[in-house]
Amino acid sequence: MSNKTILTIQNLEVNYKTRKGEVNAVRDTSFNLFRGENLGLVGESGCGKSTLAFAIMNYLGPNGHIAKGSIKFQGEELVGKSDKELRQIRGCDMAMVYQESMSSLNPCMRVFDQLAETIIAHQGITKRESREQCEKILHRVHMGDIKRILESYPYQLSGGQQQRILIAMSLLNNPSLLIMDEPTTSLDVTVEAAVLDLIIELQNKQNTAILYISHNLGVVAQVADKIAVMYTGEVVELSSKNSIFEEPLHPYTKGLMNCIPDPDAPHGTKVLLPIKGAVPSLANIPEGCIFSPRCDFAQEICKNKHPDFREIAPNHFIRCHLAERFQLLNNKDSSICKKQVPMSFLEEEKKEKILVAKDICVYYQAGKRKLRNVLLRKERDQVKAVDNINIEVLKNKTVGIVGESGCGKSTLARALVGLETLAGGNIEFLGVDISSPINKRDRSTIKELQMVFQNPHGALNPSYSVGNQISTSLRRFGIVPKKDVYGEVIRILRSVKLDETYYRRFPRQLSGGEKQRVGIAKALAPNPSIIICDEPVSSLDVSVQASIITMLLEVQKNNLAGIIIISHNLGIVRYLSDYVIVMYLGKVMEEGSSELMYNPPFHPYTASLLAAVPKLIIEPHKKGLRLSGPVPSAINPPAGCRFHTRCPLKIGKICEVKSPPAKTFGDGHVIYCHLPEKDLPRSRIETSTGQ
Repeated sequence: MSNKTILTIQNLEVNYKTRKGEVNAVRDTSFNLFRGENLGLVGESGCGKSTLAFAIMNYLGPNGHIAKGSIKFQGEELVGKSDKELRQIRGCDMAMVYQESMSSLNPCMRVFDQLAETIIAHQGITKRESREQCEKILHRVHMGDIKRILESYPYQLSGGQQQRILIAMSLLNNPSLLIMDEPTTSLDVTVEAAVLDLIIELQNKQNTAILYISHNLGVVAQVADKIAVMYTGEVVELSSKNSIFEEPLHPYTKGLMNCIPDPDAPHGTKVLLPIKGAVPSLANIPEGCIFSPRCDFAQEICKNKHPDFREIAPNHFIRCHLAERFQLLNNKDSSICKKQVPMSFLEEEKKEKILVAKDICVYYQAGKRKLRNVLLRKERDQVKAVDNINIEVLKNKTVGIVGESGCGKSTLARALVGLETLAGGNIEFLGVDISSPINKRDRSTIKELQMVFQNPHGALNPSYSVGNQISTSLRRFGIVPKKDVYGEVIRILRSVKLDETYYRRFPRQLSGGEKQRVGIAKALAPNPSIIICDEPVSSLDVSVQASIITMLLEVQKNNLAGIIIISHNLGIVRYLSDYVIVMYLGKVMEEGSSELMYNPPFHPYTASLLAAVPKLIIEPHKKGLRLSGPVPSAINPPAGCRFHTRCPLKIGKICEVKSPPAKTFGDGHVIYCHLPEKDLPRSRIETSTGQ
């Protein structure tokens, strides 16, 4: 990192014009970014992170404008420049990678055409001459089968490949500044880890200044040199990564840290601490300190006087009246703001089996077949999405199912709830065989087995109010008398931390976290024996995520319900689960109790998933067992061990031709792998056996 200043933001204020008047989206924001430096910009949704990035790029839209302040790029003032002047800078010296890769790429253009367009616009060369540069840049971002990728359309690529295309596009003209807005939020943890590795590598090789935007301090910890924490349009803390993680001085910063599950903490030993309340509306900003309504340490001065942004220690800036007090407490006790309490309600043992599924198979038919070829092509055409899976759920216990997208987790969940037809196996629930689809199950069975879907937008009917949708379940299953339905809906809403005002709201009036809470409320309404949660928190802020996870545990405590939690993040699964199943391409790779699953030895796939989980660490970046390439097609899965095409510890031909045996390590911990026990990974960090 050099001393050359690439970006200088000084007293920036960004406003949007709305029907209710002007809204201050970014206020009094100042910082410097140097060549080769990575500044992590963190905060919840709605805090102004993306608005700040759009202001730098001048992509604010017709209703947004910079009301005050300065943006200097390499010493040159950007505020006030014409669109023509800015077009010479954007995409060349300054580039941006957007959050949604699919919406950022033109679906009607091949990858090569989109990459070439960027080169031609700024370098003035022909399309044919740009081909070599396009191939080189894809090689730099570690894309395989480059010729095929260049001729593909975006929809033919995986999410990780699309994100690498965007990064490659932003690097084509060797920019001095790269802005990355939540580039890994919607990706699997394994793809996310690979992208973060790529960012570090590019930063080291190109000495590019990077502004990395995220809501997750665990992700930022992997890549940033310096961290700025934003809240409701203001930077509330700014310092080096080491200072932020060793001695956070703002309660909001510490609150974000306390919302992230620790994958190294044994199940039941740590409690997530959600930040109370929600980010205030920009149209109704509190007087005094804007965080004071959510702060456990707020005093009278916090409510009446707005704090200045000041330097409290060398290069450590803070916007808090009580920073000196927190600094003193940090020196005496590193547990400032930690309110750990024992999870005593998890200690109660309930051995009663409420669901037993054996040899579950879900097959799909691929493509159209002529009638005369049915028998000849049946086996070849089958997509074995779930292939001979066994699962048991005990009362008051949680089973975690983990794996990358496409491994069959959601298909298994839908089969259990009756939304997919079984090709084989049987499901016994509360002593009754429920192997048939949901339209053939009786009402009492449906009542006792409920599901929280991954996408709350699609799970809620936009034409009905929240109260109407919850009350429908109560009436259909006869949970309470008709005269008590309204009161019961209010009770359920309060159980998911929503008040009675939400009864008459429609889904369009809710945030993503609020929609997910309503989805959970709908599942809770019949008081089921099992709740199946399919990625319930994958796209939410860490604060909302922590609140929903904590709420699920409270529900389990109160209702003694069994829970199946599906996720690609082993950190979340470890925090919630008593038993864990690791799936890959329809098969189980490893399974066992949470306590044993997170202790060595590991299946190579499990070790890779663990290595990819973002952690709040300040030690030098270490790569774990990284996976290369996407998950293979389920239409034509690899023979032998299905994981062998991506396994960093593959031992030879046996992995390609023979299904791996089950290796038992006591108390039900099973690993399906050809590796001898002594060669199985003993750590998530790369060892001498790794590649």
